[in-house]
Amino acid sequence: MSKLTFPSHPLLLGFDQLERLVERTARSGADGYPPFNIEVTGGHSFRITLALAGFREQDLSITLEGRQLVVRGQQTDTDAENRVFLHRGIAARQFQRVFALGDGVDVARAALSDGLLHIDLKRHEPEETVQTIRIDRN
Repeated sequence: MSKLTFPSHPLLLGFDQLERLVERTARSGADGYPPFNIEVTGGHSFRITLALAGFREQDLSITLEGRQLVVRGQQTDTDAENRVFLHRGIAARQFQRVFALGDGVDVARAALSDGLLHIDLKRHEPEETVQTIRIDRN
């Protein structure tokens, strides 16, 4: 697999953080579990929905590490050793899913319902300001 390279155009000054974001996103997209949706819910709001059948609130951890939203899950089945399975097709597995958040995007809330974890995000739009740059004489 070839490495994605961000264009190094002379007019793209100060976009190093965007390059790191693209590289981090490319690395974190290897595993397809758990499946998720990202939808626009308003002008400046988004929702990430992860399909987490069988997970309880105590099995999940949601953290914000820098500008990365990290969702971790580990199912704990204390009765598994006492049960005999004829077929076990529902795996109790752990996962970690990382989402890179842009500047100004904050987590508003998270809720687990009917096997779906909903994480609502809100983008705060910066105020547009006009700044006059003074020209100094040499």
